[in-house]
Amino acid sequence: MTAGLDGDAGAYRALLERLSRHMRSYYRGRLARAGRGPFEAEDLLQEVLLAIHTRRHTYDRAELFTPWMHAIARYKLIDHLRRTNSSHGDVPIEDAGELTSHADHDAVESSIDLKRLMARLPVKMQQAIQYVKLDGLSVTEAARRSGMTESAVKISIHRGLKALSAAIRPGPKS
Repeated sequence: MTAGLDGDAGAYRALLERLSRHMRSYYRGRLARAGRGPFEAEDLLQEVLLAIHTRRHTYDRAELFTPWMHAIARYKLIDHLRRTNSSHGDVPIEDAGELTSHADHDAVESSIDLKRLMARLPVKMQQAIQYVKLDGLSVTEAARRSGMTESAVKISIHRGLKALSAAIRPGPKS
């Protein structure tokens, strides 16, 4: 993965081929235990390869690749089972808990990610977004709490959300 990130197309292609073999087997086994066919494994394989490719910029070189890749693969499987209206009875027992705990896990991870992103913003922008968008206060109440004018709160929210959007947008940063 690191060689691919450094621009080695051959190494990246080899990684995707190796992942294809591994993930095809992983999905076929999991889906077979859920009474599903191999065609679904191929669909999931394409989804996970695309997800890994489009999110490769989020891979932290200081961390191990396999857990990062398996997390994406597991989330894709769970999303697929949810999307195709699987009942908990269709899911292998070792995966059933993940269907119910996945939302809590996502909420915790999202909260951590949001805190990291918000920390990049000036304090007044953080407060305006926190009060209005996250805590559900009115602009008037947020202005009162933050010591800002209502117009300043609105502008801070607009600019802050724009900055957050730019920070999470894939591709080259400008």
